[in-house]
Amino acid sequence: MKTYIVRFLKLNFGLFLYGLGIIVTMKANVGYAPWEVLHSGISQTLGVSIGLVNTVVGAIIVAIVCLLGEKIGLGTIFNMFMIGFFMDLILNLNLIPLIHNFWLGALVMIIGLFIISLGTYFYISSAFGAGPRDSLMVAVTRKTNLPVGFCRILLEVSVVIIGGLLGGMVGLGTVLSAFAIGLCIQATFRIMRFDPTLVEHETFGMMVKNLRQLKKDKE
Repeated sequence: MKTYIVRFLKLNFGLFLYGLGIIVTMKANVGYAPWEVLHSGISQTLGVSIGLVNTVVGAIIVAIVCLLGEKIGLGTIFNMFMIGFFMDLILNLNLIPLIHNFWLGALVMIIGLFIISLGTYFYISSAFGAGPRDSLMVAVTRKTNLPVGFCRILLEVSVVIIGGLLGGMVGLGTVLSAFAIGLCIQATFRIMRFDPTLVEHETFGMMVKNLRQLKKDKE
């Protein structure tokens, strides 16, 4: 049970860092991040809220990664909801100032991307299941045997193109983010000596089975 508590804390700490990283990139004020370009483009096209689009896109990606053979667990579902919760919390505290200089903003965006990368490491390594978008990254990496950083760049560029065509806001920071996020993740995973394709994620069924076994062992 102690192991589960540590893993659960690790999961939520990673999601907090991920949400913090997104806010830092937003406060950099140099353009929407790639996935936000897609979400805003779809939002404008369909006339629905960007929050709803975020959740629906996440659900669609979950369905896709399931078809690609990736395991879905507690971390996948928490990713869909808790990152938004932490983002709102950080925004309400209003501790991160808005940057008004492009070059300083570009530096702040890179810092935000490294925070996102570190958050990705923590919550994926908790083995409760990667989030929808990171599960897709891992699935593409597993299927193609290409470097994880290159696969992330490929996905980021693709969503920017689609989002831009739909009317999403694309700026110089978007281009920077699209290419830099893969390099940041690659560097972070290398420093932490972490290979996400080697993680055996625990599905909901496995988690229930393991918890029941722990309860039996205590009895």
